[in-house]
Amino acid sequence: MKSKYDNEMELEFLSKSNNEAFARITVAAFAAQLDPTIEELADIKTAVSEAVTNCIIHGYENTEGLIKIKATLLKNEIEIEISDSGKGIEDIELARKPLYTTKGNLERSGMGFTIMESFMDEVTINSVVDIGTKVTMKKRIKKQENAEENEEKNALIN
Repeated sequence: MKSKYDNEMELEFLSKSNNEAFARITVAAFAAQLDPTIEELADIKTAVSEAVTNCIIHGYENTEGLIKIKATLLKNEIEIEISDSGKGIEDIELARKPLYTTKGNLERSGMGFTIMESFMDEVTINSVVDIGTKVTMKKRIKKQENAEENEEKNALIN
């Protein structure tokens, strides 16, 4: 089977809070193939953490279900899909608003989607009530030029 992507992986795990770190680290290890900076890797880990936490806290509430992650690499970009088969989101635009939360009693800040959007280049949310939610995030990795190439370019310019 030939893929249109350079590489891809899928991961499925129970919606337990101690699996959030596992998901974050696994996606970061996969993204490392693109040779991201430490900051870019931290951005990806933070966004994955927020999306997985949303599945656990909001998607499945006090029940247990499966969280699925699909990550694909193409050239200098990673696309990450994180989905659940939980209760879904009634009003996506309202849920995207900073500080909006349905779990104020749990000291939730209501910044999950805002954080995802600030750390990733693109965030798309698809949700159907009683069927589930899928968050798709994209991050372009800026290729780092090595110091030797920079010196050669500077020598050519001067």
